[in-house]
Order: sequence, then structure tokens, then C-alpha cells
Amino acid sequence: MATVKKTIYIALLANLLIAVTKFIAGNISNSAAMIAEGVHSVVDTINQLLLLLGISLSKKKPDKYHPLGYGKELYFWSFVVSILIFGLGGGLSVYQGITHILHPAVLGDAKWSYIVLAASVVFEGTSLVVAAIEFNKLREGQSWWDAIVNSKDPSTFLVLFEDSAAVAGLSIAALFLYLSHRLNKPYLDGIASLLIGIILILVSLILARESRSLLMGEGVKTNTKHRIRQIIESDKAVLNLMHLMSTYQSPKEILVMLIIAFKPNLTTEGINDAIDRIRTEIKKEFPNIRFVIIQPDVFEDNVDPNVQTYI
Repeated sequence: MATVKKTIYIALLANLLIAVTKFIAGNISNSAAMIAEGVHSVVDTINQLLLLLGISLSKKKPDKYHPLGYGKELYFWSFVVSILIFGLGGGLSVYQGITHILHPAVLGDAKWSYIVLAASVVFEGTSLVVAAIEFNKLREGQSWWDAIVNSKDPSTFLVLFEDSAAVAGLSIAALFLYLSHRLNKPYLDGIASLLIGIILILVSLILARESRSLLMGEGVKTNTKHRIRQIIESDKAVLNLMHLMSTYQSPKEILVMLIIAFKPNLTTEGINDAIDRIRTEIKKEFPNIRFVIIQPDVFEDNVDPNVQTYI
């Protein structure tokens, strides 16, 4: 988590340094693309602050109202970030773009816009490189996309997506700013703003999808479920694992609920001892599984083990 915070702080500093200068340069040059980039930087700055808030709140200790803790705060605030990128970042950029296409502004001095864009590429590019290096450490041999989809910590890839969108947006802004002055076609600047908005909307939809899945209770991987089953059914007191349900409370906190059929000749004490053994073994092999709830049940011979419930 310290590594994640480092990435967020670097991104926050980069966006803070260039947000104001983008607005100033955009006003001087009458550039919709630069204004869109300014909005983008402001939104990214807010997003980083919200991510830090989510990380902080997710570490709160369990209480009587939240006995499983506050881990899902991170998922909630990550979802809020995706909405902000969609509404403030993408929506305003698209609006600015359409407005400047329909009503092109008189082109101003582009010199300051080029200076700000160059500085922004340096800051955003540095932040992107740092985010990519840190995320690469977490991939564990997976492809980049698989690592993002399988990640249970949205803060690790949110900054990566934001910085990638920022660098792409800066490239578009620079290209179309040059073309609008070179060809004396002010509406091209509006097209740049529109394209930047579309990129932000696409990024927000991807982030919303991942955050929503985690917020709604995404469970552990199939291979983890199979290993848990092996641990349980290798216990001498177990007849069969009937149901296994799991959900991520936070990136480092998993809740697992098990319904287990124990051998009928066991006493209550024997069942309790078996539950303790199983819980200990599961937590030993999977440190992120913090909560293991086990319910004994009666095994039914007519239940097909191949269609048992896994959530």
C-alpha cells in the first residue's frame, strides 16, 4: 500500500503543477483543447485526493455497525472517481469540443500553449512511467490487461489509466493545436477537445466496470476455490464441501463462507475441533482470507457435486 500511495502522490503533484498553467495558456490562446486539458488535470487532482481518502477510510477498524470493517470504502471511492472522470472530465471536454466546433473562437497566441503542453508531457510522462513500473511489479507474469482485470485493488491501476489518458490527451491537444494554426482552421481545436472527452469517457467506463464488480462482491479465483476445497475435503472429519461463497472486503481482506457436511458420527466437540482446523489451514495458506464462516450441514446423496453453488 505504501507503493500505491507513492504513485498517487506523484500523480497528484504532477496534476497540481500543471492544472493552473493549462487554464492560463488556454485562455491566452483561446484553445478549447487546452481548456479541456485543464479540466482533465483538475479532475485527476480531485481523483487522487479521493483515492487517498478511500485508502485511509478503508483502514478503519471494525465497529458494531460495520463488524467486517470498512474495506469496501476503497471500492466505493474508486467508483466515484470513475463517475467524476465521466462527468467532469469527459462530459465537459465533449461539451467544450462541440461548442468550439459550432462556434470556433478566434485563434490566439499558441506559444504559451506549446510551452505548457511540453511541460505537461514531462510531468504526466514521469508520473505514467512511475505508475507503470509499480504496476509491473504486481503483474506476476500476467499480461497487462489480465493483471488489471484480476486486480482487486483499483488504486493500483486507476493512476495508470489516468496518466495514460493524460498523455494521449496531451498528444492530441498538441497535434490539433498545431494544425488549427497551421491551416487556420479554428474548429480543429474543438475536434481535439471532443476526442479528449471521448478518451476520458472510455477510460471512465472501464474503471467503473472494474470498481463496480468489486463493490458488488467479486469473489476469489477458481483455482483458489479448488484449493480451498482440497484443504477442506482432506480433513478427516469432512464428508463433503457443499457450498463455497466468497467476497473481497478490501484488496487484502477476503470473506469466505462455507457449508460443510461433516461425518455423521462426530460429536459437537469433534465438529468444533474440525472447524478450527479448517479455518486455521485456510488462513495459513491464504493470508488475505481474514474471515472464515463455517456452517455444518447434512449431506444429501442426491446433490450433484458438479453443480454445487460457488459465488
